[in-house]
Amino acid sequence: MNAADHVSTKQAMVAFPRGFCAGVRRAVDAVEAALLRFPPPIYCYNEIVHNRQVVDRLTEKGVVFVLDLDEVPRGGVVLFSAHGVTPQLRDDARQRGLTVIDATCPFVAKVHAEVRQFARDAHTIVLIGKRGHEEVVGVAGEAPDHVIVVQDSDEARVVDVPDPSRVAVLMQTTLSQSEAGLVLDVLRERFPTLKTPSTSDICYATTNRQEAVRQLAEEVELVLVLGARNSANTNRLVEVARKSGTRAELLPDLETLTSMDFDGVSRVGVTAGASTPESFLEEVMAALAVQGFDPVSLSPVAEESVTFALPPPLRP
Repeated sequence: MNAADHVSTKQAMVAFPRGFCAGVRRAVDAVEAALLRFPPPIYCYNEIVHNRQVVDRLTEKGVVFVLDLDEVPRGGVVLFSAHGVTPQLRDDARQRGLTVIDATCPFVAKVHAEVRQFARDAHTIVLIGKRGHEEVVGVAGEAPDHVIVVQDSDEARVVDVPDPSRVAVLMQTTLSQSEAGLVLDVLRERFPTLKTPSTSDICYATTNRQEAVRQLAEEVELVLVLGARNSANTNRLVEVARKSGTRAELLPDLETLTSMDFDGVSRVGVTAGASTPESFLEEVMAALAVQGFDPVSLSPVAEESVTFALPPPLRP
């Protein structure tokens, strides 16, 4: 038997960039810092990020996740998630005397500021995004009388605005570039004077992870996207991979992996949504190794060096 006989014909190819983005890392670090700074319990409005492993780990450390500020006792400490919240919720927190730690991603906060500016200039703001998503709810809440949410090209073709000459467009930060581009094309055709932000609202990390999974899909028969089912950016990664013509599956937990069919798969691609911890990817890679898949790291699509300071109440 020669050396070649020992080489596996099955490979698990790992995309890069993947996993935590700067905004998610800041939010998770903010919770960890709050646990050290304030006596328990610490409350968090909504999931700090859309990932069950992260939420479960923080719950074990004493974080209480709530869906209503009424669940937070007066004078308590509450964190706002990376997705952001409405101004009304901020006001409610102040009126209840809560210590607020705002972990809104700075890129999401940028969109909030853009809404306020366009609304002051009397524009109708078409917000491209998923209706009901926490980020979209928070952004639209900045100027509810000025914001209209559209989810796709079909809605963009029929959206009705008071003054077609005063329309601006903003986007949910976790959309796919191609998805948002189609909607934007429709709006530009309908509203020639359409105002856009000076820089794209779609996060750099979203764009990088989508390009990485697009390239990954060209190399494999199956793409596994690690992340929560309610994570917008994770679902976009699945969609991008499938549009490349490759089978792609969302993997929220190891149990899902055990029931997955790998017949005929010699090369599996692995990536992770922006709210998925690296520890989960390591567990998945170990499970794939048991099934005979050797790890292969692909060349980075982009280098990421963005970092954000902790929210003001937690800074030294």
